[in-house]
Amino acid sequence: MGLLGAFRRRPPADAAARARVAETARRLGGFGPDVTLTVNEIVCADPACPGTETVILIMSPGARSRACKVAKPLDAVTEEDVAAALEG
Repeated sequence: MGLLGAFRRRPPADAAARARVAETARRLGGFGPDVTLTVNEIVCADPACPGTETVILIMSPGARSRACKVAKPLDAVTEEDVAAALEG
């Protein structure tokens, strides 16, 4: 991959994979319907980053938002990964 390859847009992550990870996080975290969860796959070009990672953003009413990260592409995230991210 050349230097400009780091700036290429990746295809959007699969909606089914997002829903799967969000539902897993909701179940494992015990989050009710008042808690908003978003799941995004990001690519970080910074050498200190793991490259592609999945971020689960937890937004609870009256609390600060919390970002839980998994150092894997969205479609590779497992239930164990989500559990570890929620603990961390």
